[in-house]
Amino acid sequence: MSHPDLNLLAVLDVLLAEGSVAGAARRLRLSPSAMSRSLARLRKTTGDPLLVRAGRGLVPSPRALELREQVRRIVQDAEAALRPVTAPDLARLVRTFTLRTSDGFVETFGPRLIQRVGVEAPGVRLRFMPKLDKDSTLLRDGTADLETGVVSSAMGPEVRAQALLRDRFVGVVRAGHPLGEGEVTPARYAQGRHVLVSRRALAQGPVEDALAAVGLQRDVAAVVGGFSAALALARASDLIASVPERHTAGLRAGMLCFPLPVWVPEITVSLLWHPRLDADPAHRWLRGCVQDACAGPATW
Repeated sequence: MSHPDLNLLAVLDVLLAEGSVAGAARRLRLSPSAMSRSLARLRKTTGDPLLVRAGRGLVPSPRALELREQVRRIVQDAEAALRPVTAPDLARLVRTFTLRTSDGFVETFGPRLIQRVGVEAPGVRLRFMPKLDKDSTLLRDGTADLETGVVSSAMGPEVRAQALLRDRFVGVVRAGHPLGEGEVTPARYAQGRHVLVSRRALAQGPVEDALAAVGLQRDVAAVVGGFSAALALARASDLIASVPERHTAGLRAGMLCFPLPVWVPEITVSLLWHPRLDADPAHRWLRGCVQDACAGPATW
């Protein structure tokens, strides 16, 4: 089955609006003969004369009258689809965005982000969901609009990533903990009992590698899946938590924080999204809001 030439829709729209071959030709900057050939093709395609001679002019057939509004809407929709993306009308935008984030992001950066979104786009709702793994399926299928996290090989190769912030690991203990007195040396740090954060329940991480480099090993008393759980245990006991400094600022209020006495590489926390949303003006605006929220000092 042959497909109709969709370019004829624009020609038909102008012909029905002008009611004249000559007028339509002038509007489309075509010769009258070229427009006559197009009308002939339209008549063949639709099986209808469309424009019928009446005295010196042309009048639309009943079929043409039926098509006029439909063709106008189709052409207008096509023009809108091909028009360059413009800035969204934030004051009238009504939409829910789902952000998949790691522990601490909402507490630390959420207040500033929610405040800005509320001022600029009061009809926008932010839905935060926990990030339990690095699988990018939820971005791919549209369940999540944005994610934050450290880029890894577990993510799909098509996922877009933009750096949000650099972070370093710090040690955190309860107020009044023995490590709050005197210098925190590698030996004193390693001798304490620790809570380790690992989504995969692995008792090995970058801190273990750093301690091993100086011939030390820490005593891991508990392994948890998130920073908030690690800090809750450290707050209520003598356990030592080692967590990203900026990412957990909103979770560490009232606790003692100290630089790790061994070198652990910094991490880059990135903003992640699926490429199909690259050109979405509202999504682009939200990405800018998240970047700005993470650029300033953390909220305590």
